[in-house]
Amino acid sequence: MEVESETQELHIHVNGEPERKSSTEQRSHNYSWRLRVSLYVILLLAGETIATLLGRLYYDKGGNSIWLETLVQLVGFPLTLPCYYYIKHESSSKTNNLTNKTTTSFLTLALVYIGLGLLAAGHSVLYSFGLLYLPVSTFSLISASQLAFNAVFSYFLNSQKFTPCILNSLVLLTISSTLLVIQPEPESSTSNSSSKYSYVIGYICAIGSSAGYSLVLSLTDYAFEKILKKYTFKAILDMVTYQSFVATCAVVVGLFVSGGWKMLRTEMKEFTLGENSYIFINIGAMISWQACWIGSVGLILEVSSLFSNVISTLCLPVVPVLAVVFFRDEMSGIKLIAMFLAIWGFVSYAYQHYVDDPKQEDEQEIPQGEEEEKETQEEKSNNIQD
Repeated sequence: MEVESETQELHIHVNGEPERKSSTEQRSHNYSWRLRVSLYVILLLAGETIATLLGRLYYDKGGNSIWLETLVQLVGFPLTLPCYYYIKHESSSKTNNLTNKTTTSFLTLALVYIGLGLLAAGHSVLYSFGLLYLPVSTFSLISASQLAFNAVFSYFLNSQKFTPCILNSLVLLTISSTLLVIQPEPESSTSNSSSKYSYVIGYICAIGSSAGYSLVLSLTDYAFEKILKKYTFKAILDMVTYQSFVATCAVVVGLFVSGGWKMLRTEMKEFTLGENSYIFINIGAMISWQACWIGSVGLILEVSSLFSNVISTLCLPVVPVLAVVFFRDEMSGIKLIAMFLAIWGFVSYAYQHYVDDPKQEDEQEIPQGEEEEKETQEEKSNNIQD
């Protein structure tokens, strides 16, 4: 039996088929897998929550640079470079592996990273505009619409099916976001968002940011499954590092072309909390965003883009409450209704993911059983002929 299993593994690798993600049952009994997923969840939740609050604090205390706030979201990728040393050291002990892994051409990899990097840069710019013009509680509630966009993109890119639970989630999240548009008066946390026009611009940018973020997640999932065909921590680092590098270059070009870099020194001196706080807030946001990106891509690799987006939406009830405490945002009745509908939509979406896991496991086991039966029948026929 051991010889047969080894030959089957060798046959799979020789034919160039990629190693697939392990089944749900195997992963549930895998302590290291659960530990990795838990770590990525913590990084995503903590990173996104802290980064959003620090971004709002930057704007509230005198910061006005859209390009700097965008750059902070992407420029932290050098912090992950030391991890490559650990990976190289670990992989050196596995050089005797006989498997022939599929490789992807340099041009294909470059197109993947450049495309995703430019999309990430566009999403980050829209995010910065939305956070500038909207109260952080309103912005967070609108961002819940990313689940609805993720369902649409996953339907076309990741073979996600529309079920009653997902349709229910789409309707609830759409209503939740729409309620925030028809508020009697736009709320203002800063002088930059005092007019109705600014509020509408912020709303459009927040919706665009949610759509862009969902598209990046779905395309990243598609890239792992169809192009990269690798499920390792190095694949996560490569995706985060190269994608962020491309996005950072695009934002830096925007910063210098727009002339925004000329105002940074003056902005730092006039910052309400002082120059040191200005630096620490941006550094803290940079580290938080990098943790968020690693957690997000890690969950995509270990589970799916759907699961990563669902976990990201868990920040929904946390950020508005913290915004009320720290930034004195008003929690109106419409906001409470929107929060309730958004949480309901999140629960419906998460429940569908929970229901899909056993089905995906069964679908993976059935073809394996059929292949084993065919192999045994072929072996019997060969023995009879002999």
